[in-house]
This record gives sequence, C-alpha cells and structure tokens, in this order.
Amino acid sequence: MRFATLTRQPDDPLLRIIGQHGADPRPDKIDLGVGVFRDEAGHTPVMTAVKAAEARLLAEQSSKSYLGPEGDIGFVRALAGLVIGDTVAAERIVGLQTPGGTGALRLAAEVLARAGVAKIWIGSPSWANHAPLFRQAGVEPALIPCFDLNSQTFDLNGFLAGLTGAAAGDAVLLHGCCHNPIGIDPDAAGWAAIAQDVAARDLLPVVDLAYQGLGDGFDVDAEGARTILAAVPEALLAYSCDKNFGLYRERTGALFALSPDRDTGAVVFSNLLALARANWSMPPDHGAAIVRIILEDEGLTAEWRDELETMRQRLESLRATLAAGGRIGAIDLGAVAHGKGMFATLPLSPSQVEWLCDRHGIYMAGSGRINIAGFNTTAIGRFHDALRDMAANGVA
Repeated sequence: MRFATLTRQPDDPLLRIIGQHGADPRPDKIDLGVGVFRDEAGHTPVMTAVKAAEARLLAEQSSKSYLGPEGDIGFVRALAGLVIGDTVAAERIVGLQTPGGTGALRLAAEVLARAGVAKIWIGSPSWANHAPLFRQAGVEPALIPCFDLNSQTFDLNGFLAGLTGAAAGDAVLLHGCCHNPIGIDPDAAGWAAIAQDVAARDLLPVVDLAYQGLGDGFDVDAEGARTILAAVPEALLAYSCDKNFGLYRERTGALFALSPDRDTGAVVFSNLLALARANWSMPPDHGAAIVRIILEDEGLTAEWRDELETMRQRLESLRATLAAGGRIGAIDLGAVAHGKGMFATLPLSPSQVEWLCDRHGIYMAGSGRINIAGFNTTAIGRFHDALRDMAANGVA
C-alpha cells in the first residue's frame, strides 16, 4: 500500500477563495483574490485582437500536428524581439515556448538544478508559488525581507544587504515589473544598482516578467529586465502572456536564456529541450499561435497595445481611487498609490482578513494581498466603509 504513506496536503488558499466566493449568496460580495483582470462589470473579457487572431487561425490553420518541444518558434522569436529587443546580441539568446509563466519558471528551476545551482535568493514577500516551485526542483530558496507594507515601499538597501550572504554562482529571482504581491518595483536607479551588484557578485538572475504593459507602459515595463540582461553574462527570463494578452486558460509563456556566446547557448538550449520533453513533451499551441499572429501583423499589434493600455489605465485609476481613502485606522491607503499593476498587499492580519470576509463579504488572501482589478468604483467605496467599520470595532 504505497498511497497510504501519503498525507493530505492543505488546499491552495487562493483556489479556496474561488469556491468560498462562489458559494456566498451576498449580492454585494467583493472578490479581491485570484489575479485576473476584470472590467467595470466584473467580467474578464477576451481582447478584440485575440478574437481576430483566433478567427484567422481557425480559417488558415491546416494541421494540428506536433510542433516539437520548443513550441511555436515564430511566437518565441516575435516575443524575444518585443521584450528583449536589441539589448543584447541576438546570438546570445535562446528561447522556447512553455505552458504559461509557471512552466517557464519550473523549467528555469530545473535547468538551474542541472547546472549545479543550489540556492536562489528571493525578495520577500514574493508570489506564493515561487519558493515551493524552486524547492521542488532542488534549488533552495533564501528569502530576503525587503518590503514595508505600511509605507508600501521597496527597501533597496535591505535587499542588497541580504545579497551579501549569497555565494558566487547562486541565483537571484527578480520581478520584472508590477511586483506580485506588493506592486512596488525598483526605480531606474534601483535597477541599475541591482544589476551592478548581481554582476559583481557573479549571481545568475532569473527575471520573472509576467505583467508587462500593466505598470508604466509596455516598453517602460521592460526596462528593468533589460538593465539586468545588459549587465550579466548569463540569465534566465520567464515570460507570461496570461495577463497582457488575457490568455489565462491557454497557459502561454516562454523561457529565454542569455549565454556568453552562441556555442554555450546551444548547449543550454539542448538542456532546455531535454527537460521540456521530460516534463510536458510538447507545449499547447493555441495561445502561442494567437500571440504570433498578433505580433506578426502591425494592425493587430497596434489594436492589442491600445487595448492593453486601456487595461493599464483602468488599473491606475482604480489604484488612485483606492488610495484616495487616505488613512483608515492603522492603514494608510494613500501609500497604495506608489504601486503599479494588479496587486497590492495591505498591512492586515489574518484575523482582520477573516473579519472583513465574514462581516462584509470581502474576499482576499490571508496575507492581505488584493487584486486591484477585482474592484469597481462602487466596490472601492464599500471597501473604504468596511475598513472604517473594522477600525471602529477595534478588530486587530
């Protein structure tokens, strides 16, 4: 009896929120949990450019045959040009399609383990799946506390001080933009300082770029990643199209590897292919084909970027409206205006999160992480009122 040796694992907190929210009969409940973009009506729409690309794919696709473990090469090349551009010589970059950004991160973790990298340094808090993902692949995470939730700021000096414990050859994880779960990114000077420090300590950066276009704008959001790539001989960049193309259920991503030269890159690529083959054999094609069609067509690219900018502006407006609540009890919502993208983490205790759910039907992660896109204008006013009610009742 082998299965009898297994122990039950806890439910994923965010997935549990989906079920709890769905079962709540209150009409004014608010879902700030799972990170999907929503419009004012609470819907997660399919982008117009995506619909047009799907129609073209339906009309023109002649086969559903396998593409190989590297996936849609046209997609990978188009994405590399858009994200990395001419920051480094094209011959130093190799890449392949992955099942979402999570698949890219898992592949990055496995190639790090195969290359003998034993530890990856991660600014804390980070996306809840980062540490377990690397640990499961055999790369031990080391966390560096470097965010102040009360002031909603990133402690650059604290992060760099934490890296003094890293050994040459260790990896370091960096959020490319729109940090999840805090929403606070380094500024340009901060990115330059991190790049210089990472290069000087001979660390291998792993850049997780999952929200490009939802922060300060598509090109600006790539500047941190490009600063890092320009400073180091080797790096990995995990990319997700889930948020900025709205392809959540299509699991569309890519992993890029930067090497010192073409020959080393060929060796890295052969290892990535072997690892991908052993994990998922071939990646799903539909989402990658959609992105490729959009990026190969100037008109569709312009339409997609216009839609993405509208999404970005909505997030920016919601964040400003939320921040306009100012200080409520011990929480300074005004500081949330410092952030970018879909997420912020408020200085709430688990008991306060539970109270807000029970009393007001507001669902969020126990850490206090909220999805800004889960709000509409009315819901933000209700959220302000709920926080005032919590402060008046002395809930700690």
